Amino acid sequence: MSFDLQRFAQEKTEAPTPRRREQARQRGQVARTGELGTALVLLAGFGVAALLAGTASRSLLALTRHYLEQSAAWQPDAGAIQALFVSLVMQAGLIVGPLMLAAALVGALSQVVQVGFVVSGEPLKPRLDRLNPVQGLQRIFSRRALVDLVRSLAKVAVVGWIAYREVRTALVMLPDLLGAPFGEAAALVGQVVLRTGLWIGGALLVIAAADYLFQRSEHERQLRMSRQELKEELKQTEGDPQLRARIRQRQRQLASRRMMHAVPTADVVVTNPVHLAVALKYDAVSMSAPVVVAKGAGLLARRIKELAEEHGVPVVEDVWLARALYNGVEIGQEIPVELYRAVADVLAFVYRMRARRR
Repeated sequence: MSFDLQRFAQEKTEAPTPRRREQARQRGQVARTGELGTALVLLAGFGVAALLAGTASRSLLALTRHYLEQSAAWQPDAGAIQALFVSLVMQAGLIVGPLMLAAALVGALSQVVQVGFVVSGEPLKPRLDRLNPVQGLQRIFSRRALVDLVRSLAKVAVVGWIAYREVRTALVMLPDLLGAPFGEAAALVGQVVLRTGLWIGGALLVIAAADYLFQRSEHERQLRMSRQELKEELKQTEGDPQLRARIRQRQRQLASRRMMHAVPTADVVVTNPVHLAVALKYDAVSMSAPVVVAKGAGLLARRIKELAEEHGVPVVEDVWLARALYNGVEIGQEIPVELYRAVADVLAFVYRMRARRR
């Protein structure tokens, strides 16, 4: 059995990185559905209409009564026609304005809820791949196109069924409406229209929720990355792994060089005695506790001991203390409190040795 490694590397099996998500967002590629806005606008429109129906009907009735009363004295000249037109527009604006405002606010809110504030001109730019007939056929017979078809058929079926049910109910009430006063008949018709609109809006909201789940799943699938793409992005964001390894090696070399320069200034080097070496420095004026200025294992420990001997720095063998310092204290750090006594004994020994030499 053989594996096509190149093909395996190109398969999009990896989850998208935050950088890829942000790039897609900047291009305007986000998971959203337009059905949510349609459903919410419909519900908001009928909801506001239900709240303002009484006020709007009274205003319309008063406006009609006013113009009927003034019709006998009305002179159809240019000024009167203009005044009538302005008055009608203002009254219509007071009635329709809240509906339009609610629809606009809810429509904008539906987009913000889904994707936040996204402004991108990328989708408007011309793209040559859109002229490719092969890709065009692929889009026509894609999974997204099939889901769009199913969603459209579901909308037609649901809206048609709700409308049929409400119309059938209204036909039953039709004989009663024929003999009812105009106000009562208008109220009953308004109730049927309102109920129909709310039912349709609720059904579209359910369809929108299902479509959003699909759009989010499809968006995640399109953003998935191959192993090769993941490696390329890693190189772009963090640099070539080989280059990073060389940089780390160079940093270790510089740190080792600085550490070696600090060995001649140490007060003592503690060893275990072969494998570990730790150089300590203590200044009672500027330091609150002894500081590890260098440490190493193996060849580095041997080099520290050689430098110490070359510059007359005392070398003291203490297996337990050397291990504790090497494992528990980093270069440039003060020793912990639990090692004060052991280090103090070593420094006292070193100071006595220096005093005897003098």
